[in-house]
Amino acid sequence: MAIDFVLKKVPEYRLATRTLRGKWPGDKRLRAEFERLDAWAKQRGLRTGKWFFREFGEEMGANAEWEVGIEVRGPSNTRGTEGVAMKRLPSSTVAALAFDPDLVSPRVIYHGMADWLRSRKKAGEYREAGAYREVYQGNPWVSKRAWANTQVQVPVRRIKG
Repeated sequence: MAIDFVLKKVPEYRLATRTLRGKWPGDKRLRAEFERLDAWAKQRGLRTGKWFFREFGEEMGANAEWEVGIEVRGPSNTRGTEGVAMKRLPSSTVAALAFDPDLVSPRVIYHGMADWLRSRKKAGEYREAGAYREVYQGNPWVSKRAWANTQVQVPVRRIKG
């Protein structure tokens, strides 16, 4: 599997989300939150797409925020209920890297992404970067394909010109 960083344009995504606050919730809790979102969408007859995991703030700090989200397709007037919020991730340029976490440690990927972003910023390719997010093609706990194609994305604001 070849691994390389790219800058690419991604479409807008409409997500059903749940936000967790505090210290790292752990894989068991994250899986339960994703499954809750998936069940919520299915109850409403919404088709689902990509699964998103985003982190904000300090990873180990008490003020960290973690967000799980599932892309939903269906009526655009769908409202969040039962602790589920609807959000839009705007179309944007992202730095992206796809990898298989069973073959390459996520720690290596995240450190590599941080260094690559720093070098691209120094080279003048973009101005600022947003929060990291992991994107899966489906449920990474049940789909080997979704897990083996984990994608790390970081929205970046390109320099005009």
